Amino acid sequence: MDPLQLLTAARLAVVAGKGGVGKTTVTAVIARAAADRGLRVLVVELDGKPTISRLLSVDDHEQRPRVPVLSLTPQDALQEYLDGHGLARVARRLVSSGVIDVVATAAPGIDDIVVLGKLKQLERSGEWDLIVVDGPAAGHAITMLMAPAGMLDAVRSGPVRIQAGDVADMLADPARSQVVLVTLPETTPVNEMVEAAYALEERVGVQLGPVVVNGVDIGEPLAVDEAAAGSSLRAAAEFRNSRRALHRGEVQRLDQQLALPQLHLPQLETAIDAEAIRRLAAPWVTP
Repeated sequence: MDPLQLLTAARLAVVAGKGGVGKTTVTAVIARAAADRGLRVLVVELDGKPTISRLLSVDDHEQRPRVPVLSLTPQDALQEYLDGHGLARVARRLVSSGVIDVVATAAPGIDDIVVLGKLKQLERSGEWDLIVVDGPAAGHAITMLMAPAGMLDAVRSGPVRIQAGDVADMLADPARSQVVLVTLPETTPVNEMVEAAYALEERVGVQLGPVVVNGVDIGEPLAVDEAAAGSSLRAAAEFRNSRRALHRGEVQRLDQQLALPQLHLPQLETAIDAEAIRRLAAPWVTP
């Protein structure tokens, strides 16, 4: 199995998962692996944090992103949408007065629609072989991806309905978009990811790509009996064996509950930086 072939089956990959499972790390690994294989890659981050640029830098000393990173907020997307419809002066006034936030609140789903609309524009441009989105937490991801259907039910005509329809078409096309869910090999994250997967399939209808299990520690049992009883070395070995058994069991349970390919990223004992991303991505570049 070629992991990168699965991850690049669609031009747009939205990476989603419960907070704390390493969603941004997985986004960076996918982007780095695809770029190292020669694909034209764009990363879009939605939470306004600069972490992804740091992880994709050439090295720890040079903070230039290895691949382009676009920071996208609902406010930016809505302003660009209004600019594109000849309302640039109105958009600037709305932003400066804070009214643009009121508009997003008063029209539920409009902020998600304009963000998805921008992603659709990038996907349609043909400029990128792969667009990787560091998406929201799984619960918000479901809400965001359901926004087009909700807007189509609520709005009968006009540019917003057209935008919602175009986005819905993109999400329904497995060649154009897919969702990559991320979890840890632990009970609660696995349970929540399985629930999110079924919700996305049943309520959104979007294609699910392979699931990425992050931070996996699977290996042969350590020889506990070789360490002295009561020693710190023996305690460490017992803990490691216990963790490996837990991870192995959760990976197997996930395989039984969800009929999707699994990709595993190993647990690292070092901080997640640009060099760690390079190491994690390397097996996906040359499977």
